[in-house]
Amino acid sequence: MNIDRFIAQNYNKIQDALFLVYLCNMNLERPISDWLPLSLKEAEKRGWDAFDVILISGDAYVDHPSFGTAVIGRIIESEGFRIGIVAQPNWQDDLRDFKKLGKPKYFFGVTAGCMDSMVNHYTANKRIRSTDAYTPGGQAGFRPDYASIVYSNILKDIYPDVPVLLGGIEASLRRVTHYDYWKDQLMPSILVDAKADLLVYGMGEQPLRTLLRLLKRGVPFEQAKTINQVAFLQDATAELPKNKNWETVELASHEVCLDDKLKYAANFKIVEVESNKWAANRITQQVAKQTLVINPPFKTMTEKEMDGSYDLPYTRLPHPKYKKRGAIPAYDMIKFSVNTHRGCFGGCSFCTISAHQGKFIASRSEKSILKEVEELTKHPEFKGYLSDIGGPSANMYRMKGKDEAICAKCVSPSCIHPVICHNLDTSHKQMTELYRKIDQFPGVKKAFVGSGIRYDLLVDDFNKNNEDGNHDEYIEQVITRHVSGRLKVAPEHTSDATLKVMRKPSFQYFHKFKEKYDRLSAKHGLKQQLIPYFISSHPGCEEIDMANLAAETKDMGFQLEQVQDFTPTPMTVAEVIYYTGVHPYTLKPVNTVKTREEKLNQNRYFFWYKKENKDWIRQRLQKAKRPDLLEKLLDTPQSQEAVVPKWLAQKRKKN
Repeated sequence: MNIDRFIAQNYNKIQDALFLVYLCNMNLERPISDWLPLSLKEAEKRGWDAFDVILISGDAYVDHPSFGTAVIGRIIESEGFRIGIVAQPNWQDDLRDFKKLGKPKYFFGVTAGCMDSMVNHYTANKRIRSTDAYTPGGQAGFRPDYASIVYSNILKDIYPDVPVLLGGIEASLRRVTHYDYWKDQLMPSILVDAKADLLVYGMGEQPLRTLLRLLKRGVPFEQAKTINQVAFLQDATAELPKNKNWETVELASHEVCLDDKLKYAANFKIVEVESNKWAANRITQQVAKQTLVINPPFKTMTEKEMDGSYDLPYTRLPHPKYKKRGAIPAYDMIKFSVNTHRGCFGGCSFCTISAHQGKFIASRSEKSILKEVEELTKHPEFKGYLSDIGGPSANMYRMKGKDEAICAKCVSPSCIHPVICHNLDTSHKQMTELYRKIDQFPGVKKAFVGSGIRYDLLVDDFNKNNEDGNHDEYIEQVITRHVSGRLKVAPEHTSDATLKVMRKPSFQYFHKFKEKYDRLSAKHGLKQQLIPYFISSHPGCEEIDMANLAAETKDMGFQLEQVQDFTPTPMTVAEVIYYTGVHPYTLKPVNTVKTREEKLNQNRYFFWYKKENKDWIRQRLQKAKRPDLLEKLLDTPQSQEAVVPKWLAQKRKKN
């Protein structure tokens, strides 16, 4: 056959085959030096024979701004330091992974990864998970429990004279005395067990850049203890480092907390307030013969600083070494998403976002966001669809206080609970305009809002800031252009008493939001699911509250799937309530279920529609003398339920 004719007849097939080959080798199309080095051989490609800083991470290395190791690594690189990464080192063999890059000039950085290693490993019922989203192939078992502690101790044994800097969410949320759900005991600051020299809490760019610039000037690592947003241990007899701009607040000691749960609860209130202040105080706590010192956080990152982190030269790809090990699920989930901002002013009791990222919103510029969109459109796998334009709560972009002087005096952990602060600008206009610009971008067919939106900000009865119609304009834009078949929202519960403990608004506002959503969907002839998220066994929730939740959501037409059982994670109000039995702000008792059986019982109400749960629900509601709920959930009329003989009920069950 003539080759030209063959090509002409099979042109499309050949093109498809060539494209598949290209996809399989896309990582190798770029020089290995485009990634931060994972080996000495890769370092040699850059002309390096040693490293200034080495990062040890519990996650696989994905060079993307959604992954903390990549962000920190690129920042270190941008400050002129030679940076190497050891990703998911083997901690169970001869420890060669911890030695393969040698000894860094300045320090080791240690992070458990993008998740607390215990949350990563275990379900709410402490069952070990079978997968790990941050590992190639989704394989579990590539990081230890309490990874920050394990990694740090190994480094201290091998290189006792090299400083260790802890960072990431695990270290951040365990920086002070905290309850550990998995050990079921109160633990001291992670610095005690990790034996690390310094801990950076929260989002680490500002303290890290400050530290690196001090080191570049010749300041010894051990003298860098007046930097904002770091924590460290020192001898209890030593004087605190001097800083004339800081006041110091002392917590009850770790030992006192072990004996007195109320003292621990009172401690938490101080820590949460200081973590979310515009200008916070330094915190100290005695731990045995040492003093834990937690310096105040930096002020929220500016737009320029945010752009500086996101505009670094990421490949936005996993390291090529993982090619044969399979896809990294967490990367696949976000590779075509764009993060517009950080932080959350919701202050939900069960959530760690504000504890780690802060309550004040740090937003990127439109220019930086659109630049990233442009880069994504050049990705060889990009088909025209952006999976998410958002952040922790998608619709908080560029929201801030109208008068920053008022924000500077604020000590509230939430800007919208129990009511929306009069000083908070909640206009959605800038987001709507950003969505439209992305929507019109060449190469973008659809840009979805995949992260959850804060629906209460769009309900006029709750948020009065809709005189110019910005709420309706935003949600109509989202419904008509940015929903991929389903929109996620998080009412979390239907019981107002439980919602109050959660720091969430009354469920009546979800009803009002659904009315608006349904009305706008009908207007445009769209049938797109509204997917509500709920939590069971949260502090303040009784079993009958879960039965009510199941009945009310069923009545609204929902068959729930996006649900979870409460896990008391460190540095949250709900964790403190779970451990102490009291609310840290009032010190008044709050009932909380704790046993596995109680937690499973609450969770089962979510799945009232499953055959295996129906008899169980019937028995529980009969025992609770709630035939009204029984009728709603199982469609059993109250009168019929009361008179059916036992023999007939058994016969019906059998049939």
